[in-house]
Amino acid sequence: MKFIKNHLMFILPLMAILLGIEFYLVFDRTTNNYAKTLKEGYSMFVVTKRPMSLSQFQILDNKISTIKEIKRDNLVKDVIKDIKSASNKEILKVLPYFYNLGLNSYLKTSQLNDIGTHLSRSKNIKKIETFGTSYNSSYRLFSFIKFILKVFIIFMAIVSLFLIIKQMEVWKYTHKERMRIMEIFGAPLMLKSGVLFKVALIDAIISTILVSSIFFYIKFNWALDSGIDIMIQNRDALFLLNDVWILISSAFIIVIISVYTVVFSSSGEN
Repeated sequence: MKFIKNHLMFILPLMAILLGIEFYLVFDRTTNNYAKTLKEGYSMFVVTKRPMSLSQFQILDNKISTIKEIKRDNLVKDVIKDIKSASNKEILKVLPYFYNLGLNSYLKTSQLNDIGTHLSRSKNIKKIETFGTSYNSSYRLFSFIKFILKVFIIFMAIVSLFLIIKQMEVWKYTHKERMRIMEIFGAPLMLKSGVLFKVALIDAIISTILVSSIFFYIKFNWALDSGIDIMIQNRDALFLLNDVWILISSAFIIVIISVYTVVFSSSGEN
């Protein structure tokens, strides 16, 4: 029972760190998809005196990726509904040109304002509407959620790392006689701490398998039955095979840090 408890005291904090890493990977992929949706759904409204092409807009600012001209004929039909004497051609002569501009990425509000400033330098452009208020609201919420998640994961990782190091110290005292004898005979640091590495690496592999299994289950079972649209739409982003290598690498790095922290501290005590 004590054997299982000792290993759980190492596995659970390590799983907490790995869960945090995987949650961040999933969140980053999901928010990238969300940012792509926001980018595709956003357009900047521009009114010009004369027709302009995409290349002309891009000369003013290279973050502009697409343009969509609003057909003036449809606007004219709406304008002359109640004006019997007006003709299409006469109105089209005085009517400016209207465009919706798409951007190549999801930008900060300040970058959005910079684009408006660059476009306003053209004498051919009469009016620019960036819809900054609604865009700013979405961007601030989006950035705030990412910031809170990062802070939470970092805090959880620090606390969990301290718990791992404490458990490593317990293992050090369990094997202190063996380690002391090896030190007397001049064994190098890696060899002296080999027993700690061996136990910790086995637990690291177990932790990685457990965390991977949780997200594997979420992706292929729970997400489909959850009824949550964002989970269903981004199901492919919930877990990737490459995540296993990221998790196992992170687990090994944490093991190395914790082992060396404990071994070097014990060397100072000696």
